Amino acid sequence: MAVDINTGLVALGSAVAIGVSAIAAAWAEKSIGVAAIGAMAEKEELFGKGLILTVIPETIVIFGLVIAILILNLSGA
Repeated sequence: MAVDINTGLVALGSAVAIGVSAIAAAWAEKSIGVAAIGAMAEKEELFGKGLILTVIPETIVIFGLVIAILILNLSGA
């Protein structure tokens, strides 16, 4: 069974959408986590704000997943 190049490019585009967004989220989460730990070392009451700010970059991966699903559905693959 032969698969044309368009199917492979659609799969590659979807993989890039998720992969790049996951790397970006990890990079942002690392930076925010380091800053949050530093802030909590000085003021323990900043734990809640630090936790919320650390989780926010995860939405980037959700956006990447939505884009990947749209790429797969709109291409007819």
